[in-house]
Amino acid sequence: MKDIRTLSLEELTAYFVALGEKPFRAKQVYDWLWSKNQHSIEDMSNLSKELRERLAKDFIIKPLSVDLFQQSKDGTIKNGVKLHDGLLVESVLIPTPTRTTACVSSQVGCSLNCEFCATARLKRMRNLEVAEIVDQVALIDRQSREHFQRPLSNIVFMGMGEPMMNYKNVVAAIRKITQPDGLGMSPRRITVSTSGIPKMIKMLADENLKVKLALSLHSAIESTRNEIMPFSEKFPLTDIMEALRYWYEQTGSVVTFEYCVWKGINDSMEHIQALIKFCRQVPSKVNLIQYNPIGEGKFDHRSIEAEERYERELTRAGITVMVRRSRGSDIDAACGQLANKATD
Repeated sequence: MKDIRTLSLEELTAYFVALGEKPFRAKQVYDWLWSKNQHSIEDMSNLSKELRERLAKDFIIKPLSVDLFQQSKDGTIKNGVKLHDGLLVESVLIPTPTRTTACVSSQVGCSLNCEFCATARLKRMRNLEVAEIVDQVALIDRQSREHFQRPLSNIVFMGMGEPMMNYKNVVAAIRKITQPDGLGMSPRRITVSTSGIPKMIKMLADENLKVKLALSLHSAIESTRNEIMPFSEKFPLTDIMEALRYWYEQTGSVVTFEYCVWKGINDSMEHIQALIKFCRQVPSKVNLIQYNPIGEGKFDHRSIEAEERYERELTRAGITVMVRRSRGSDIDAACGQLANKATD
């Protein structure tokens, strides 16, 4: 049976007209599905009992459910989310004194092979559907209101999977999240993070979504980046930079470079100077992200002094830099740690 949330408003309208119902019924149902995030046809109270029964006969709704709930000592919440087919993904609520951020997944597993990321060790099972992405956001919004007495303020596509490898569904989900007849959130509070697929970056620039873009960079030296992110051999930094310039030309939105510093890998002045040179090619800023060990010794060395040197030299070069401290590492909810350990 078909999930009713796969129908567009136009398709819902055609369905109701074919039943002999007024077209406005489609908008009522659409609001229940996307604005109210309703998962029960029976609870659509402004429809007649007979109409609800007919809908239930023709369609189903396949909601996700929380299989495992964990809360960190710093307040961070990690959800092990079970999908309709029994597969699992993880999503995270990250609270600060002024905001709450949802870190959502876009794939079951991941299509890429970044050596420092736990998710990359999982086989990519499938892309998430539009409703499954929206449901993660709605779930974390409810948790934010329940646990922190405020609505969700920000969304980052930095969970499991590469968003650009599920491009169509991620873009459609963003539209559902931001449209007034959806969740109604501001697109400027949404960041799409990618490991760098030039063609898709350009496509996203043309969507006019008004979201922000972050690039998982970690080295502006080609050979080093290819070593730690092997897939990147297919996408040279020159091609990525061309796409980022196109992004800025089309959107006027500054690019964020996400960057972990590892001892003996990218902690030298050579790497710092390469990053500065790379940043100067497009309006950008740098987030220095604290690395979260996943059991691989090669990347298990934090270089605090080198991180401070990065911050100092980038600032001196006039480049905006922020140091992001990890949240939720005690429950494996921090950046790079999402790997469905509950299923081990």
